[in-house]
Amino acid sequence: MSLLFSPTTLAIVYGRKMVSVQRMLDFDVLAGRKPSVACIVDPVSSAPQKTFFGAKEFLLPVVRTLKEARERFPQADVLINFASQRSAGAVVLEGIAREVRVIATIAEGVPESDTRQWIVEAQRSGTTLIGPATVGAVTAGAFRVGDTGGSTEHLIASKLHRAGCVGYVGKSGGMSNELYRMIAEHSSGIAEGVAIGGDRNPGSTLLSHILRYQEEPSIAMIVMTSEIGGREEEDIAKALKEKRITKPLIAWVAGTSAEHFPKDVQFGHAGAWAASSAETAQAKNQLLKKAGALVPQRFEGLPEIIAKTYEALKASGRVQDPMEPILPELPSDRRSAHVQCTISDDRGAEATYGSTPISQFIHDGSLVKTLARLWWKTDLTQEALTYLEMILVAVADHGPAVAGAHNAIVAASADKDTVSALCSGLLTIGPRFGGAVDAAARAFFDAHARGLSPQEFVDAMKEQGERIPGIGHKIRSVHNPDTRVSTLLAFAQDHFGDLPLTTYALQVERITTTKKPNLILNVDGLIGVSLVDILLPQLPKDVADGFFEAGYLNGLFALGRSVGILGHIFDQKRLKSPLYRHPQEDILYGEGTLD
Repeated sequence: MSLLFSPTTLAIVYGRKMVSVQRMLDFDVLAGRKPSVACIVDPVSSAPQKTFFGAKEFLLPVVRTLKEARERFPQADVLINFASQRSAGAVVLEGIAREVRVIATIAEGVPESDTRQWIVEAQRSGTTLIGPATVGAVTAGAFRVGDTGGSTEHLIASKLHRAGCVGYVGKSGGMSNELYRMIAEHSSGIAEGVAIGGDRNPGSTLLSHILRYQEEPSIAMIVMTSEIGGREEEDIAKALKEKRITKPLIAWVAGTSAEHFPKDVQFGHAGAWAASSAETAQAKNQLLKKAGALVPQRFEGLPEIIAKTYEALKASGRVQDPMEPILPELPSDRRSAHVQCTISDDRGAEATYGSTPISQFIHDGSLVKTLARLWWKTDLTQEALTYLEMILVAVADHGPAVAGAHNAIVAASADKDTVSALCSGLLTIGPRFGGAVDAAARAFFDAHARGLSPQEFVDAMKEQGERIPGIGHKIRSVHNPDTRVSTLLAFAQDHFGDLPLTTYALQVERITTTKKPNLILNVDGLIGVSLVDILLPQLPKDVADGFFEAGYLNGLFALGRSVGILGHIFDQKRLKSPLYRHPQEDILYGEGTLD
């Protein structure tokens, strides 16, 4: 097969260009194939993208890098590049380096130096380039690049949903869409169409695609459109004379109106400018006609010449009219779901956590294993699960005086129901209570990632007038250590080997405790840094990328502390505690007065 795409071709789309992605998926439905988009690359966010396949809404995977896309979807060998003109070059070069088979770049205004470099690298690797400044390409009934073919109505009218016998190549995307429809109305339609783009240095040439069509058995005739500027038509004429092109070639070079202008005229594309008489549309059309191409007198003559050529092929028995398939209906009113869920499913015979039946988790009897699946969509090592359970035990309660327990006790004494009292306690969790777990992890992680030494980190925080999250305790000190910290730290060091962020935090502690003995790495700080060391390497990349933004560590503290808060609520209810009123002698009244 000499065609670029097949009904099993899969693409990576660079850029969250959802209108174009949806058009590709709508084409897939009409062509009767499975979704052609494997994933989207979005350097900013890996949040999955809601989209539709027919009437069914689904979440399309999104990754942050092309590297991850190729690793997760190695069968996707087509890259559709919607990057801007500034970054398109780097994306193409990376795609070539990662052995992408076909790269279509949509952006206009890409520097010519970039495209010349692409061409050299692509020739070395065997990558086929389409564009830049292109609408893309389409193999009828098999695969569509982005917006090729236009709207759904135009796509159907152009019969792109099923294969014809014509190979088309041109420069202009708009002209290509027009020709697809013209060819469909006067023949069986296209087998494949490519718009190479209107720049002076396109990634592939008209001739390269014509020669592919010459070798492709399903293609019986070829249609080519071009425009003023450049000399490639001379190569095509030479190939015709040398009989390298033997299939009927219908050709038209646009821009014949240029001769009616009083001076040189630049058409829309960067390459559509004639630098000599040989680059004019008239000269090119005459050259191609003389070499054996079928060239009409004017553009309006193309439909007739296409129809005559096709009828002659049909009369000779070389082609026949294809059967028209019954097309599925695309819904006109798609309604997006208001809620998304990727962690559990209750629609089947048995509800699942992820893809695993709940009964299996019940059989395992592990709450933390369930937590890992529902929070992070993965399975952790047994050592990591044990460490998580130890953390939940360690943070479960810290007496009645801390904010969460105090609030819950007051609410329970007011005879509030259990859930309301629990909420009153949980609402106190934040930057000053419990939230230090997440803040400590983020602060130490950022400092370590920036390459700051422990002393530089301490100095920077002092200069900013900020306390280091996770450092300091009101009661505990180097002389009166926190057994929760020592127990957790001993387990982590015994079972997880290299703990770079934890080691970094302990080095910071050695500096801070020389100033005050109570400036120790507290339990919040240890939990934060140790879990970064232990969890991040085990999490899926899309989960790890948003680890700090999601607030997982504060959630872990809230889960564990809920056990203790509920204990205090039940304790007050058993004791039938009266409504709490704070003693007046414990309140400082007034401002600057003594009574």
